[in-house]
Amino acid sequence: MNRPESEHRPMQPAGRAGVFSGRTEHTHGWRARLELGYAPRAGRTIPIHRRHIGPLLVQRPFHPEGEVCHTYLLHPPAGIVQGDALEFQVEAAAGAHALVTTPGAGKFYRSTGGEAHVVQRFHVTDGAAYEWLPQETILYAGSHARLETHVTLEGSGRYLGWEIVCLGRPAADERFDEGRLVQRLGVERDGRPLLHEQLVLDGGSAQLVGIWGMQAQPVTATLLCTADFSAARSEALCTAAGEPLTGIGGITVVDGLLVARYLGPQARHAREWFVRIWTVLRPEVFGREACVPRIWAT
Repeated sequence: MNRPESEHRPMQPAGRAGVFSGRTEHTHGWRARLELGYAPRAGRTIPIHRRHIGPLLVQRPFHPEGEVCHTYLLHPPAGIVQGDALEFQVEAAAGAHALVTTPGAGKFYRSTGGEAHVVQRFHVTDGAAYEWLPQETILYAGSHARLETHVTLEGSGRYLGWEIVCLGRPAADERFDEGRLVQRLGVERDGRPLLHEQLVLDGGSAQLVGIWGMQAQPVTATLLCTADFSAARSEALCTAAGEPLTGIGGITVVDGLLVARYLGPQARHAREWFVRIWTVLRPEVFGREACVPRIWAT
């Protein structure tokens, strides 16, 4: 049997053979869940709630810019395989400002037919701010991945986050010629949907090469940001962000939500462009200059 869930205390990494492994003899793959709750305390944001099952952890929080809490999300097994089910949940209370990133790319490995599932649920209450800035997710040829991100905003809650997906491994000349990706993305404020979409891509299909689909580009990426500013200001901010180094990029603002899309050959160019957009938007949306997480430089 697994140990009880840990709560309100530091979490220790566990290996696949550990006593707190996140699996039982009746499961095939990891069952991991991590809950984080942020709130302001003594002039800065801290995680007041941490609860986890299995190998989905965080390092101790950092405060390189004072009030804002920077957190690094860790998945010790490094890769995700068929049967894995990972859930990450964040609650940001009024007055909190949290930034969460990852130390490296996520990887979905080849499957023999079973699906791997990652779901992320972010709840940003009135007066809170949350930034979700992960590095890219790589889908190996033959992987079957389901990715879901659900963002719930209340009142004046502010959010900026991105998802970067690389189909196959271009550097190794590996194409996504088999496998499947199902990606869902949803944002709502006070019960009103701002964005709900689903992308389904089958490896080796015409979707990957058609002019109406991926146009033979392996990287697809989306950035979302709450945008409470005028059309003229939106245009000025988009112009300041510039264009991606390679590939195709576009930015729109609809119903108080800024959406940036990237389609191109390299995940790093998507990330570099998104960082430029974030650098332009952050002072406008969060009242702070961009503070790049230190883990990105390692």
